[in-house]
Amino acid sequence: MKKNVWIFGLIAGALITAFANYMAWVCCANPEFESNDFLGYTAMLVVFSLIFVGIRNYRNHYLNGQITFGNALKAGFFMSLIASTLYVLVWLVDYYVFIPDYIDYYVSHVMYKTRVGGASETELAETAKNLANFKELYKNPLFVVVSTFMEVFPIAMIVSLISALILKRKANQEAVAG
Repeated sequence: MKKNVWIFGLIAGALITAFANYMAWVCCANPEFESNDFLGYTAMLVVFSLIFVGIRNYRNHYLNGQITFGNALKAGFFMSLIASTLYVLVWLVDYYVFIPDYIDYYVSHVMYKTRVGGASETELAETAKNLANFKELYKNPLFVVVSTFMEVFPIAMIVSLISALILKRKANQEAVAG
C-alpha cells in the first residue's frame, strides 16, 4: 500500500499545489482579480479524484480486486494526508520566502470585493475589523499551518469517503458481479 499511497498522494499534492499557487500569485498581481470559488472547488474535486484512482489501483493491482471499506478509507486518508501536507509545505515556502506580504494582498482583495459588492460603511468597517483579526492570527505559523491544511484536507477526505464506499468489494461481491 505504501508505494501506491505515496505515488497518488504526491501527484494529487503537486497538482493542487500548482493550481493554488497560481491563484495566489494572480491575486497578488491583481487585487481586483475576480476569484471564482466554484472553479476552485471544482479543481480540488478533479485533482482529488486521483484518490479514487489510487484506491482503485491499490484494490485491483495489489489486493486481487478486493478491498474492505476500512482499508479503502485508510488508503484514501493517507493519500489525503500526503497531498494536504505537500500543499501546506509548499505554501509555507511561498508565503515566508517569496510572498511574505501575501496577507496584505489578500486583505486588499477582500476589501475591494466587499466594496464592489455594494457593502455599506458599517459592513465595510466590520469586514476590515475581521480581516485585521485574521491578519493578526496569520502572524502565528501554527495558525498558518492549520488554516492552510484545513483548506484542502476536508475535501480530500470527503472524496476518500465516497471513493471507499464506491470501491469496497469483498470476494463474494466479485463472484456475484462477475
